[in-house]
Amino acid sequence: MTVLLQIVLLILGFTALIKGADWLVDGAVGFARKFHIPTLVIGMTIVAFGTSAPEAAVSITAALEGNNAISVSNVIGSNIFNLLVVGGVCAVIRSLPIKTIAIRRDYPFHLLVTLALLILSADSFLGGTDLTLSRGDGLILLLFMGIFMYTNIKDGLQGDSLEEAPEKFSFWKSLLLFLIGIAGVVLGGKLVVSASTALARFMGVSDTLIGLTIVALGTSLPELVTSTVACRRGEVDLAWGNIIGSNIFNILFVLGLSASLHSITVEVLSVFDMLILLGISLGIYMMSAPAKKINRPMGITMLITYLVYAVYIALR
Repeated sequence: MTVLLQIVLLILGFTALIKGADWLVDGAVGFARKFHIPTLVIGMTIVAFGTSAPEAAVSITAALEGNNAISVSNVIGSNIFNLLVVGGVCAVIRSLPIKTIAIRRDYPFHLLVTLALLILSADSFLGGTDLTLSRGDGLILLLFMGIFMYTNIKDGLQGDSLEEAPEKFSFWKSLLLFLIGIAGVVLGGKLVVSASTALARFMGVSDTLIGLTIVALGTSLPELVTSTVACRRGEVDLAWGNIIGSNIFNILFVLGLSASLHSITVEVLSVFDMLILLGISLGIYMMSAPAKKINRPMGITMLITYLVYAVYIALR
């Protein structure tokens, strides 16, 4: 009976996460249109924040409750899922052209951020002590987040004219959706962390495996849905920008804030997963940069790679 209750709570948590993120994005976009903010700024800031809100809620809640394995593995698992599954599904639906600025600036920054996380997590290992993301490391990640946000907002305001987009909602409805969305995401995060931890202990499965699979899949659904819909509508720039922007946000803000609030002990397996994430990121970059696109065969390869990775983490 207890197991059934935890499964119900897990489903309710995922539902609150996904629907809460949906309402949060609707409310935020309503604000953006109300005040005529450029589309590029909406995508790189508000949409990225909204679709990454579940990861933020789960990882920050897990860090505060001492479930370090879920806090770190959820972000790593979500980023791998975003690149291989979300990117792969989008490429299968429609070839993803990648703009020059993304190849020269945004994706290399994504690689740099992933490498920085690996170095910050393993720096104490080099000195012969435990693996930790300290509060100082968290502040460094948040500093990079500030630089990333400032650069993108500045470039967006300079390179895109203000748009007279039709208002989707009134000011008060946007505010209500935004507040309800935040509440749903926070509540859903607590339910997911609590239920997944209980199920992991009952089944004898490590928190790391739960975070890399079930929790990562559930919290990555907003990115999957948003990017898939964008691809079907021909908004491929929004789809790819959401994937890369969310990954950067997950590392810099989610783990940065989590570590700043409470130092996070990183498991050795999580370090290996960071190396895998870095390898996958570099492989996709080398595959897509020369052609400036990700075509359907590349997308199928990415999906197969994720299946291989899922089998690997299930068997290890």
